[in-house]
Amino acid sequence: MPPAPPQRRAGAHRAGRLLAATAAAAVLGAGAGAGVWYTVLRHDSTGPAAGPATAATVSTPAPSMSPSSPSSLSSPSPHEGTPEDSRDDTPATGPGRQVSTPAPGGAAPGYRRTQDPVGYTVDVPEGWTRRQKQGEKAPVVYYDSPSDGRQLQIFAVTEGTPATSLDLAENDPGYGFARQPGYQVLNRDSGSTWAELTYRYDDRDKGPRQVVDHRFQAADGTLYALRVSGPVTLPADRIRAPLTAALASFCPSGGHCG
Repeated sequence: MPPAPPQRRAGAHRAGRLLAATAAAAVLGAGAGAGVWYTVLRHDSTGPAAGPATAATVSTPAPSMSPSSPSSLSSPSPHEGTPEDSRDDTPATGPGRQVSTPAPGGAAPGYRRTQDPVGYTVDVPEGWTRRQKQGEKAPVVYYDSPSDGRQLQIFAVTEGTPATSLDLAENDPGYGFARQPGYQVLNRDSGSTWAELTYRYDDRDKGPRQVVDHRFQAADGTLYALRVSGPVTLPADRIRAPLTAALASFCPSGGHCG
């Protein structure tokens, strides 16, 4: 067969060089893409077994977590060992986020008199922060110390007498705080319109705690629970002090308190 004309040989040569260049570009492009995915996935991986991305991983990136996904939410706050805490640990919304406003009156030094949004006047320590949760039967208000782990807790109860309410809170087989680890009664006392129990227990998050639970009939006839708690390393009178001030000043809205 006679040799191809020079023009055909030159065209074939150019076509071969073009094909080779195209193939090389494709290889380099694929390598660069794989390198980018490898770097991103290695950067996002936290486990020791993180390795190069596979073809499936590159073609189908993992979906990102939605902000409302349960696994992205913070853990619930620690329980204080009461029926209301164990049944509801939802952060306060609406009125629960209001700040108590000072009311005129003679709060003791180191305390402020507040008209609480739930519906009563009470003296609380200066600087303590308020929060509120909805319990099964009534709002539960907390005032928390920012420095030493003490807490004041206030809520209405529906049992017939303070003694009945306190006995149920302590001994109910489902949620009674006598079931708490390390539970130990330190003192009991009662009167015609009140009942009180002092005890200690081992909180799973806060460690050993001492609690004074005081249930009483307010001026309008409603029964309330006032609870103070703090680390057992604090003096007992320091833990009790906010309860004493709260009892002396507590007055339901519309009530006639002397």
